[in-house]
Amino acid sequence: MNLINKELIHILIVDDEESIIEFIKMGLEAEGYVVHTASNGNDAVYLAKKIKPQIVILDVMLPGMNGYEVCFEIKKTIKTSIIMLTAKHDIDARVHGLNIGTDDYMSKPFSFKELVARINARLRNSFPELDEVKTIGSFVINDGAHEITMKDKLLALSPTEYNLLKYLLFNNGLALSKRTILEKVWGFDFNGEENIVEVYIRYLRDKIGDTDHCIICTIRGVGYKVVLNEKN
Repeated sequence: MNLINKELIHILIVDDEESIIEFIKMGLEAEGYVVHTASNGNDAVYLAKKIKPQIVILDVMLPGMNGYEVCFEIKKTIKTSIIMLTAKHDIDARVHGLNIGTDDYMSKPFSFKELVARINARLRNSFPELDEVKTIGSFVINDGAHEITMKDKLLALSPTEYNLLKYLLFNNGLALSKRTILEKVWGFDFNGEENIVEVYIRYLRDKIGDTDHCIICTIRGVGYKVVLNEKN
């Protein structure tokens, strides 16, 4: 796992339910993060501009400015990753949020463990400069040299294989759909078939010796997830 100095990470929680704020705040402070809170949209925008948090955990339904308006205002002025909390399962609402800058979504009720995993994923992707060591399990990523080693052995990777493995490792523990992987690794303008993801996953499994699919796991009906433990 990447070693990040969590004392440098500021997280802003925005929700009008005090019990939710306290639940998240207590857990994140126990993890070592610096936590700030706001219970309405106007305060959230003011605080975000003042403290410039790396992560904003933002509820959609807020008094005054709603979460979408807050997201739009914050993203105009500072670099941050926004995780939107919503009780809605409306695809159109999620698409609207993504179009104005939301980086991730979680539906209420949610698992705190999953929230921490998503925060870590956002930090790894958006703020790689915070990493003190780019070591994830037995993998070491040298982005400058465009190299990944596994158990001190250099992997012979093509540029696409490198980008795919790095993306999977940076998001370890999260189930990723083929469509998401395709957009993040191949780009939004890629016109090929989703099956290309399966082909390259097979290439990676061969190169890292994952014959049992216990590192790059297939999540039936979803996509893939990297699972790391003491053995890998």
